[in-house]
Amino acid sequence: MVEVNRGGDAQQPSQETLTRNWDELLQEIRVTQTGVQILTGFLLTVPFSNRFHELTGFQRGVYLTVLAGSVLTTALVVAPVAFHRVLFRHRRRELLVEWANRFALSGLAMLALTVSGVVLLVVDVVLGATQGWLAGGTVLLVFALLWGVLPRVADRVDDSPHNRPPRDEGESSS
Repeated sequence: MVEVNRGGDAQQPSQETLTRNWDELLQEIRVTQTGVQILTGFLLTVPFSNRFHELTGFQRGVYLTVLAGSVLTTALVVAPVAFHRVLFRHRRRELLVEWANRFALSGLAMLALTVSGVVLLVVDVVLGATQGWLAGGTVLLVFALLWGVLPRVADRVDDSPHNRPPRDEGESSS
């Protein structure tokens, strides 16, 4: 996370920018975390249902894979909070923002894979393996398009002006 001033040389982001970036990341993580916690909680109850013993070996494998994915997703979206707590008062906001961003992106990727796997499992149980693979693949494709491709395409084709860079804390308004 290095900003470039108009002269072309790299400079550290201001504390104001880092604080704003940190706050935005935390808001995004809160949204993701709630959904992931609900999904994980649901998955943890599945083996205790009456029909769990009827699952095929493949279905049990998919279940264990999506359970592991959900737990890993939880770890990734909560990791920024742990980083913050461990590094609290160490004056490492830039490090926190960089790593929180990495964890958030990784958590979103894992969430897309996990939800796709859950759809695969549910549709496989209800309709069969072929329909399950088709549904899971379709869901993964939708996530990839909405979360990965569409933002980049929109950025390239939209001609609305970009936000102005934030002022440094020491700059006066002229």
